Amino acid sequence: MRKVNTKNLEELKWTSPKGTFSGSGIQVSEALGRKPQSTDLRERHPFDVAIARISPGEVPYPYHSHSMQWEFYHVISGKGAVRHEDGTTPIAEGDAFIFEPGQPHQLINDGTEDLVVYVVADNPIGESSHYPDSNKWIVRSPERRIMRSEPLDYFDGEE
Repeated sequence: MRKVNTKNLEELKWTSPKGTFSGSGIQVSEALGRKPQSTDLRERHPFDVAIARISPGEVPYPYHSHSMQWEFYHVISGKGAVRHEDGTTPIAEGDAFIFEPGQPHQLINDGTEDLVVYVVADNPIGESSHYPDSNKWIVRSPERRIMRSEPLDYFDGEE
């Protein structure tokens, strides 16, 4: 058995180059030994668990969809919104929701306190993502590459 206490894990913080996107989180699966780049499922794990913390006014990442990945979210505390293909839906403590492959999504903290969310993703090998706002793709096979027709920076067209 592998065990960690999430209260003892270091929080990873991120901010895009121009500050449009930011957030933080605890990478629970990686603390339990997950190796994200491995193709061995015993090292990669069949799912990935994180605890995301999004401060008031923050948007952690661009609006995007996944080609094969499912993502499950459970709001632990706070309030915010989820942008999706049908618009925007308010979320609050206790809400659980899921996005299947091909469904674009984006979390937004439009509340006054931190939005804390459990995130569980199945992270399939060969996964790619689409960014509808900037009409670009991220392709992870054989290397991670952001592109339209030429390789692009991750935040190109987002900020």
